[in-house]
Amino acid sequence: MDLAYSAEYEQFRNELRRFLKENKHRSPDMFATSFTGEERAKAARDWQRLLIEHGYAARTIPREYGGYGAEPDPLKSHIIAEEFARHRVRPGHSGDNRLVPTVLELGTEEQKQWLIPPTVRGEMTWCQGYSEPESGSDLASLTTHAHVDGDDFVINGQKIWTSGANRADMMFCLVRTEPDAPKHEGISYLIFSMDTPGIEVRPLITMTGEAFFNEVFFTDARVPTTQIIGKRGEGWFVANNTLKYEREGLGDPNQTESRLLELVTLMQRETIGGERVIDIPVYRDRLQKLQGRVLAMKYNSMRVLTSRSKGEEPGLPRWIVKLQGCELNHQIANLAIDALGELGTLYYGSPLLRDGGRWQQRYMMDLGLIIGGGTAQIQKNIIGERALGLPKEPKYASESS
Repeated sequence: MDLAYSAEYEQFRNELRRFLKENKHRSPDMFATSFTGEERAKAARDWQRLLIEHGYAARTIPREYGGYGAEPDPLKSHIIAEEFARHRVRPGHSGDNRLVPTVLELGTEEQKQWLIPPTVRGEMTWCQGYSEPESGSDLASLTTHAHVDGDDFVINGQKIWTSGANRADMMFCLVRTEPDAPKHEGISYLIFSMDTPGIEVRPLITMTGEAFFNEVFFTDARVPTTQIIGKRGEGWFVANNTLKYEREGLGDPNQTESRLLELVTLMQRETIGGERVIDIPVYRDRLQKLQGRVLAMKYNSMRVLTSRSKGEEPGLPRWIVKLQGCELNHQIANLAIDALGELGTLYYGSPLLRDGGRWQQRYMMDLGLIIGGGTAQIQKNIIGERALGLPKEPKYASESS
């Protein structure tokens, strides 16, 4: 296997490296933590605008929708992700990496013009209204419902674990609009402003100390019937299209490799009993095992990349990305916490805190991501049934009755 890049791609990589060397100080990641939320938000929008101008963000989004307008090239996209991770700089994005490709593929022209440009520029932010208190793993059993009254859907129900709902401008949401249809066929995919009357958001404080997740309640919330992606009852198909992009985003091998490099730096710096952590055999062995798994993850991404460059469906390599990435990220953070020893028990506010508490926050957040976006158990079922063609998991008598 020849993993070398052609001269064209090496030139592209060198141009990108020069850009990062000259401009990475403008990334929000480089700013002082004393910046206010609004200052950081403005810096993120400015950074995004610069990246789009150079084709390093929203690269394949058509220009008429606010993107750079380049032809799809999986290798160049891979190089961009790789170099941003290597330089530990926040990469550009295509807006919401779940919503934008869904609208591009399945939305109307009016929806594309309305939603994609401000989303790509970071001026319109999104949250995802999927999970409910009684329908997490079995998402199709959701009960939030809507009926049509004149030109509006009228929504009632509840969502939970809604990431970023307390800060988002918009939501894409699954609601049951066809109560008499089979559960997978009675769902619609609606989009609406979080300022819509009848929507109440209640933040949930997690063990990270942050209110990232939320409960969202709908009480006669009215949404125009035009604000639907696809047709009524096709929401399950649209939602799975969205989930495909979400799962891949949660298992980015470049970000995982960047975290591994941060872990190596930490283990070279921290000591136990006067000895560097990386020189202690039990810690070094754990690091080497993680390094091997990160390499396996990276090479699996190359399998996906090869398939896409040929216009083929990646199949099994794509299905394992989310499961592999989320579990591995948590195990990297786990080793970091162990390497910090008693300092690993600290959190914000201590003068002895290392790396701004980043490893402690990651350890707790990454544990949640093993559940979020589809639990590890559900991911294994998907891999077994859809990718390997194994029989479906048997149902208990109570489930089939």
